[in-house]
Amino acid sequence: MVDGGPLMSSKTERQQAIATAISGGAVSSQPQIVAALRKVGIRATQATVSRDLEEMGAVKVRTSVGETVYAIPDFAPNRIAPMDQLRRVLGEWVAEVHVSAPIVVIRTPPGCAHVVASALDRSRLDGLIGTVAGDDTVLCVADAKGGAAALASLLSGLAGLGRGGRRG
Repeated sequence: MVDGGPLMSSKTERQQAIATAISGGAVSSQPQIVAALRKVGIRATQATVSRDLEEMGAVKVRTSVGETVYAIPDFAPNRIAPMDQLRRVLGEWVAEVHVSAPIVVIRTPPGCAHVVASALDRSRLDGLIGTVAGDDTVLCVADAKGGAAALASLLSGLAGLGRGGRRG
């Protein structure tokens, strides 16, 4: 604050402050973000925060205790996920794997598909061309050489799924 008034901030400064607030704790609502910004001297409306979150690619994710909080996925297309990290992500978040050639369909808990898709994209697995994530479903496109059945088998194994590609 300067002379008792709010500091003016640029869009970049405001978005950096939002990212800091989200990474610093469990932020589950836009009013919480508005309040966090106010604490660091940035005035913003909820509508502005909503637009910023959309532009930043922020998503709501479910925590291990079932609450939803904001998260900002890392954008690092050149960062390769190690196989151990991929195995952990798939083991924790994948519930089912199904084949509909050339597509492999992965089911996750609600709000978790983007985490699985990001890990798969960064894994650079042989046989995987790319992914598309929804809320609880990831579509994986298999290459023609390896095929969807081989990719599904690999993904099921990495996820620790039983026969038939289902947890249980």
